[in-house]
This record gives sequence, C-alpha cells and structure tokens, in this order.
Amino acid sequence: MGSFVANSPENHDQIAIVMVPFPAQGHLNQFLHLSRLVSSYNIPIHYVGFSTTITQAKARIHGWDLATATNYIHFQEFPTPSSFMSSTNNSDNNSSETISKLIASVLDASLTLREPVTAFIKNLSSTTRRVVIIYDSMMASTVRDVAVSIKNAEAYCFHAISAFSNSSLYWDVIKNLLHLPSFIAKLAKKLLLPSGAYIPEGLPTLKSTFTPEFTDFMRLQHRCNKFSSGNLYDTCKVLEGPYLETLARFNRLLGIRKQWTVGPFNPVTITDFKSTRHECLEWLEKQAPNSVILVSFGTTTSLSTEQIKELAIGLEKSQQKFIWVMRDVTKGEEDIQIPNGYEERVKERGIIVKDWAPQLEILAHKSTGGFMSHCGWNSCMESISMGVPIATWPMQFDQPRNAIFVTDVLKIGVIVKNWENRDDIIDSTTIKNAVEKLMASTNGHEMRMRAIEFGKKVRESLKNGGDHQKEMDSFIAHVTRY
Repeated sequence: MGSFVANSPENHDQIAIVMVPFPAQGHLNQFLHLSRLVSSYNIPIHYVGFSTTITQAKARIHGWDLATATNYIHFQEFPTPSSFMSSTNNSDNNSSETISKLIASVLDASLTLREPVTAFIKNLSSTTRRVVIIYDSMMASTVRDVAVSIKNAEAYCFHAISAFSNSSLYWDVIKNLLHLPSFIAKLAKKLLLPSGAYIPEGLPTLKSTFTPEFTDFMRLQHRCNKFSSGNLYDTCKVLEGPYLETLARFNRLLGIRKQWTVGPFNPVTITDFKSTRHECLEWLEKQAPNSVILVSFGTTTSLSTEQIKELAIGLEKSQQKFIWVMRDVTKGEEDIQIPNGYEERVKERGIIVKDWAPQLEILAHKSTGGFMSHCGWNSCMESISMGVPIATWPMQFDQPRNAIFVTDVLKIGVIVKNWENRDDIIDSTTIKNAVEKLMASTNGHEMRMRAIEFGKKVRESLKNGGDHQKEMDSFIAHVTRY
C-alpha cells in the first residue's frame, strides 16, 4: 500500500482527512478499512462517530491489526444518544419489528451528529492547512455546513453499495421520473448504458426493500448532497467495470466528473496477529479443501424461530459440513431455538458459533467452499475476493440487488430465497437442495471455478501497478495536489 511518491510525507503533514461513516456496522467497517488504506500514505485520519459505534467497529476489525496504524488513525468519539444506546443493547432482538426499530434509531441518531461533527471539523480546519472530508452518502446532511463554509475543506462522497446496485437504482429513478413506457425505456437503456452493463428487468423496488422511513432518509441525504468534489466506490473494475462507467455517465449529468474505484477494502492476505485463534478456525484446519459452507446473515437481520428450525434441518439433510454463525442472525444468545439434540447430531459435520466469528478469516481458509449470505456488499466483496461462491438469502436494503448481481451477472451463486418469496418460510428441502447444488454438484463446481477466477483478478488488482493501486494513488495525488 501507499506506492504514491510524487508528494513526500512531509507534504502531507498539513493535510488531515476526516472520515464520517454512517453508524451501522457494515458502513463503520468499510470506513475503518478505508482509513487503513489512506493512512498507509502517511496522512492523518480522524474517524468520527459515537463512542459505542467506534468501540464496536474497533472490536470487529478482522484481517489486520489496528495497532499498526494508530500513528495515523485517530478516533474522535461523541456521546451516544440514550435512545440509540437502549435500542442497540436490547437483547430481545428476535423479531423484524425490533430490527425495524433498531434501524429507525440508527437513522435518528445519525442526524444528531451534524452539530458535533461540524464543530470538530471547523476546529481542525483552523489548525490544519487543508481538510479533506470523506463522508458516507447516508451522511450528507451531517457535513453539508462545513463542506460549503470552510475555505480550506473539500468533501468526497463514499458509496457503500455495489456499482451494480447504485447504477440500477439510478436507472430506476430516471425511468420513473420520466414515466417512460416500457418499449421506450428498453431503447433508452440501450443508448444510455455502456456495453456489458446488463441491468435485468423487474429488479426489486425501493418500496419492497427499504422501509418508508429509510426511503425518506435517503431522499433527505440526496437533497443535501450538492457539494461533493467526487465519488469513491468500494468495488473494483474487474468486477463492475461496465457499471462504474454507467455511474460515470449518470454523474456527469449531475456535474460530478471525478470518481475513484478504491475497493476492495478488506485485506486479501490474512495475517494471524492474535495470540489465540477462534475455535472455528481450529475446526476448519481439520476439514478437507472446499468442503465447508459458512452460514452467516450479518448484524441487522433476523430469522424467526420457525425459519431457524427449517435452516437447521436443511443443513443437516444436506450432509455438507458447515459453520453456522447464529448470533449475528438472531441477536440473542439464550433465546436461540434449534431442534433438541441438534448440536449433538451434527457435531461431526457442523459447528455452531453463538458469538462473533472472524468471517474474513473463515472465507480465506482453504477448507471453505461456499457462503450462505444475506448478500450485504461487504460480505459479497469478502467472499468474491477470497474466491468463494455464494448461496443468496437477501433480507433488505441493497441485498436483493446484490444477490441478483451474484447469481445473474457474475454467475457465482445459487438462490436460496427469491425476493418474491421474502415473506415466506423457506423449507428445509429448498435449503438442502441449494446447499447441495453449491457444494456438491457440477454446477456448483463451475460456480466455484468462476469465483476463484474472479478472486484472482481482484487480488491482482491490489498489487503495485494494479487497478486498485492506481486508483488509490490517483485519489491521494488529487487530494494532496495543493
């Protein structure tokens, strides 16, 4: 990292970068990874947020050691709103209603950061020659004051979702605003989209994937996002080149001409820096190559007790080896309802993790051959960069579109749950069949080979001279140009 040498570190010491993440785990994780990448250029980073979310982000770092970057990454913590504290500490989070309340509390809490973040950046600007703000697209309203009022500050918008999801959402907005008939829309799509940018018809709608509160919040952020000097994306050209070109075309219409593709953020070479390894990694060491499927659904999703039971039975029927991370699914440790005697029956083939698990390290392990996932973009990027195919089970937000990107565009995944069936219980037979297809079929092997090839290309892009390195060097050269 940090191959750019046109400006020496001495020229960077009066430049500070302020990271403003959205206070949800996936976004916090991306910004912390990005902080690691930027800090490798010897530029001081100020990562701002609530004290509890920063503590959480630090605790869940995986694949690299924060201690190696503390000379350049500084954390600015603000008091956590009591309503946000109570919602995130709720141990009875096994219902979609509770998850909806949690999401609403995150949205409300994020709006309270405007005043303290503004004060912090104004103070920093008085002691630093130049301040560069990198803000989440969901936090435009938080930094809108300083981005336009401080002469020595410049702001860049980071987009946390895939270029495929982003560009397809743009297209939906354009089509709906112009009220284009279907045959004209198809013609316009051919004219507007570059070669290779395949956007299927009938993608999940905003209404079906986001709550009304979340949709209103996104609209607010879009209205406030009038000051960006450029866009950053957590993806890479080898995966999403045509969709990045699509975004460039759309953004030119909005007057934004600068964009950088700086993903993947997650490390692709895992260093074992901890004194003790998680027990699931020790278990993986004993398994054959590509024989284990990881089952994990992120930090803001929930499964009903009935669905947990069907999933448990489906995994058992498949006769495939698995690591099932349950706490991230259910949010409760004592209330997990799995069939009586289940853990004893599957102990030779499966391991159930009821706390946090090192997902990146598991995906990087040679014994891991598949990943049943909610298709959050972080998880997709981690899986693809490690060459692991995906069994898709989207829950909300951009995940249904990511799932389609995995299965229909990259063709490195099988469908467990179609978005059209989002309100249905997926039975154990469907789960069994999907797992067997991914892990023990000719089609699954072909998907794995394609995933491995994509993984190689992604990892190549991170080497000196690769697309990722060129994009990072270009961005650093741009923000240190004065």
